[in-house]
Amino acid sequence: MILVGIEFIINAAILNLVAFSRYDRAEYGGQIFALFAIVLAAAAVAVGLAIILSVYRKHQTINPDKITDLRD
Repeated sequence: MILVGIEFIINAAILNLVAFSRYDRAEYGGQIFALFAIVLAAAAVAVGLAIILSVYRKHQTINPDKITDLRD
């Protein structure tokens, strides 16, 4: 649930960047920063998925209550 909340916050920031870029007639800074934020969000999701897959391969579950040993 925490990751979903972080994604909502990132999406709200992207929406604000695009909305405020309307007032920036000379450059497209808002859209460029929004694209950068989208790329960062996608990278964060990829890292999170890689961590979940790694934990599942090692412990055969992703339930944190059943995973007691996170060492090597």
